[in-house]
Amino acid sequence: MPMNVQIYPDLETVSKKAADMFLEMSEKYIAAKGRFAVALSGGSTPKRFYELLGTEPYIRSIGWRHIHFFWADERCVPPEHQDSNFRLAFDAFLSKVPLPEKNIHRIKGEEEPQKEAREYERDIRRFFSEADYPVFDLITLGIGEDGHTASLFPGSQILKEEEHLADFVAEKAQSHSRITLTLPALNHAENILVLVSGENKAIVVKKVVEERDPSLPASLLTKGKGHLFFLLDRDSAQLLFQ
Repeated sequence: MPMNVQIYPDLETVSKKAADMFLEMSEKYIAAKGRFAVALSGGSTPKRFYELLGTEPYIRSIGWRHIHFFWADERCVPPEHQDSNFRLAFDAFLSKVPLPEKNIHRIKGEEEPQKEAREYERDIRRFFSEADYPVFDLITLGIGEDGHTASLFPGSQILKEEEHLADFVAEKAQSHSRITLTLPALNHAENILVLVSGENKAIVVKKVVEERDPSLPASLLTKGKGHLFFLLDRDSAQLLFQ
């Protein structure tokens, strides 16, 4: 997967670039396929990007009724919970744009986790029924200070999963259990957009982008065949290429 690294002055500029790329990609895939299939991530970094999508000119310019939203991962909490990745996106923009309810394919974090992981996988396979393997047009991700992405954590057995598209994660160090897309599901995407901000991420960005540290799940995104974009602010990129 070819890596495209772009560095911007601050998170606001990163977020604006991400929103513009979202608009451009949506136009491309809607024109070619009649729909745009996206999987969203949680975390603090994409919040401003999502908020921008809920403002003009994006509300008016994006063909929302042709976009289907999935999630890269979700905490095992109800949708109204403050830690819900669905709630983050819903409050920021999904509740503000003309999107049909049927186009929202959320992970039901309030359900029994292992059962819901299988149901979420079935939902994905139903949506991509014509494909040999489900291929998202775009997946948005971030990177944790420990090198995790989605809910794929260093040393997790789920990193070895090759059969399932989604799986249940019970990490003792995390406050909530989670359901996540697996590496094969991520790496089959046509586009992955990784947003990173803050000097606290500088060390892990260097390890992932420059060193390709294989012990870090975010480094394993490079094994895919699509386009991998890293949108970094200056603080998170400060150690690169020194």
